Formats: sequence, structure tokens, C-alpha cells
Amino acid sequence: MEGSINPHGGRLVNRILEGKEREEALERAKSLKSILVSSRILSDLELISVGAFSPNDGFMGKEDYESVVENMKLKNGLVWSIPLTLSVSKEEAADLKEGEDIALIDESQNPIAILHLEERFSYDNQKEAKEVYRTTDEAHPGVSVLYAQGDVLLGGKISLINNPPYVEFPKYRLNPAQTRRIFREKGWNRIVAFQTRNPIHRAHEYLQKCALEMADGLLIHPIVGETKSDDVPAYVRMECYEALIENYYPKDRVLLSVLPAAMRYAGPREAIFHALVRKNYGCTHFIVGRDHAGVGNYYGTYDAHKIFDEFKPEEIGITPLFFDHAFYCKRCASMVTTKTCPHPSDFHVHLSGTKVRELLKSKKDLPHEFTRPEVGSILMKAYENERQS
Repeated sequence: MEGSINPHGGRLVNRILEGKEREEALERAKSLKSILVSSRILSDLELISVGAFSPNDGFMGKEDYESVVENMKLKNGLVWSIPLTLSVSKEEAADLKEGEDIALIDESQNPIAILHLEERFSYDNQKEAKEVYRTTDEAHPGVSVLYAQGDVLLGGKISLINNPPYVEFPKYRLNPAQTRRIFREKGWNRIVAFQTRNPIHRAHEYLQKCALEMADGLLIHPIVGETKSDDVPAYVRMECYEALIENYYPKDRVLLSVLPAAMRYAGPREAIFHALVRKNYGCTHFIVGRDHAGVGNYYGTYDAHKIFDEFKPEEIGITPLFFDHAFYCKRCASMVTTKTCPHPSDFHVHLSGTKVRELLKSKKDLPHEFTRPEVGSILMKAYENERQS
């Protein structure tokens, strides 16, 4: 048992080469065929290597890939909802042989990992789009990335030889082994995780604090990998999280750490994926809110809740905490949800992203019912800097 909950599949994967083994691999990588990989793949390489995507130890082969697309399970029956793939063009694939090692390099030509190529196979990107994203519309950001991929997928284990060249948030880049150790040191047994790609507003804070009433600790775990261009930049969001924890949270019961994953915007399937990843980080509970990992109007408001009913609790192994839409009610004079507030919407304070931007543009403070003043100030300053740049 590692920490308070076993990793998905029972073992925390570690594909990081160290010492002499790493030095030999670095030297060998110089003579290997190489593939230039995207920032999204760099994120996946890091997360596979540290065990965040356990039990996956590389990019999926054909059987695992097809089983995940069709059934949300690996070929061995273990739940996994998002394909982990590495694509290349047909021309690139023609030069590669199954059984050989390939260097995966970044845009600076630095070798990041070695792929131990086991399979090359074609796939149906339209089918993947329909099953995973529930749409074939290329306006969907996840589908757009999928359609831009190469026509051939490469499957095989990976070995990490260099960390991807990140410089952001070094003190918050905790891997699963590190978060598990911190949880043990703090004596936390019930740990609830909160996934976010946005600044935390009062509704999010309400959900987190409700969850903290029943848990020993809270992991605020924002995604800082690739997101949509109109999402709030990660460095701004991190300032907001720090300000909130400093002023409004019990510091001894909260851990802030970043997840260097790319957003897929796969809605319900990504809710399962996010839960399993947090299980690997050692969390026992996971908050699932309204339209989790959604985008546009592709998913129903609570589809990300309903998808968990498709599995037995022991198949997931981390307990989801489902919350309805939260907001401030002027009549209740408090944060509430649709489950707890009896008043009509006239009393409710809702702000869309568009409305937030309008207020920031006109230099008006965001309402205290929507966000803490410290967060409003950070967003205002960031918006001003963006307009001036």
C-alpha cells in the first residue's frame, strides 16, 4: 500500500532512467532515429514516466487503444477512458521498424525519452472523435487536435531520459510519489482532489470547503499543460490560488500542486480520466462539478456525473463527490446550490466568462459574491497587462 490508496492497477509506474542507465541511454539516443514531439506529447511523457497515468507505461498498442475507445477499458479489463497515443505520418512510419528504439525529441532537438516501439497501426480518427468526444465537429478543441494528428499510431513502452524543459512552478511540480509522501507525513487518510483549469471563484471555494468537512486534506490540482487559447494563463491562475490559500484556507489542510497535463475537453470521459489520475497521486475522493472538462454545448450539464454509474465503485477505486451548480443567492445571503436554495434565479449571482471580461474591460470590480477581492485584483491586473502588450 502506497499512501492511503493503491495506485490504479496496484503499482505506481516509474519509467525514469537514472544514473549509469540514463547516461548509456543518452549516448545511445544520439544514433537512434528520432521523432519530434509536440508539447502535448511532452506532457504525456512526463506523466507516464512518473506514474500519473498508471498502469500505462507507454503509448497504447492497437488492442488497448481500440478497447479504450470502444469500452473505456484496457484490454485487461482495467478502466481507462482516454487513449494515450503517439502519432506520426505514413511517411515517418514507413521508416520505423517494430522492435527498435526511437528517440523522442523536443523542438530544441533535446532527447526527452526513448520509445521502445512494439506496434505501428492505423486508426479511425472519426470513430475516436465520436466515442471519446461525443462529436465529430472539428470546432471542438479536442477533436481539432485529433484530426491534426498523423495517420499512424506508435505503441510501446517509454523510458524518460530528460525531464521536459519546463521552468514554470518548480516548487509545485510534485509527482505522485511526492504527493503520497506528503499525505503520509501530514497524517491525511481521506484526501479530496479538485481539478481546475480556471481561477477559483466563490462557487469552487464552496465545493472545496464542503468536501473538506468530510476529508483530512484537500489537493488543489490545476492543469498547467496545453489549454484553449482563451483560457486564463496558468501563471495568472497560480497567483489566484496562492492568494486564496493565503487568505481563506486552513494552510495545514491544503496542498497546492500542478498537473502538467494537456486538457482534452472530453467532458464525461475526461472526468473519469481525471479521477483515475488523482487516485494515482494518492487521493481517495474527487470533486466532480457541473459540466466537468466540458466545452461549448457538447455535453449535458451533469453527464460527467452520470458516466460514473457505468462502472462499479471498485473499478474506479476513488470516490467521486458530485456537486450541483453552486452560486451566491442574495436572499439566502450565502453560497448555495440548486439542491439547497429555494429562491428564483432573480436572486442568484451568475457571471459568464463573457460578463467577467466585460467587467474587467470596463475596470469594474468583480462582485464579491462571485469572487474574492484578491482574485479580482489579480485578474484585473492581468487583463490590463494583456491589453497593453
